[in-house]
Amino acid sequence: MDVLIKVVVGLHIIGIASLLGGFLTQMKAMSAGTARFVPAMLHGALTMLVTGVALVGLNQADDHTLNTVKLGVKLAFLIVILGLVYVKRDEERVEKAAFGVVGGLTVANIFIALLWT
Repeated sequence: MDVLIKVVVGLHIIGIASLLGGFLTQMKAMSAGTARFVPAMLHGALTMLVTGVALVGLNQADDHTLNTVKLGVKLAFLIVILGLVYVKRDEERVEKAAFGVVGGLTVANIFIALLWT
């Protein structure tokens, strides 16, 4: 079970790398006002959602104690990210505020995962 959990954690990290990488590649365009949500951002957020739910299930099946408040906050952030990216994925230009919210929540999600014990 430990190997499966580690594989799913690896996929979860790949998802967040895709989301954050897509954001970082558009930062120059964001300053010019031409940023858009690239497909990698949507796919990364969806990967995070699927693997995150799988991790909760696998850890519960392995009798690990879960911090449900932390998981709830991370899920709420991810739902906001997914909502923004999904709704505005076909727009040629995304407002700086919406783009900044996605980047900020992505970084916050990373630090919540690492620092909240």
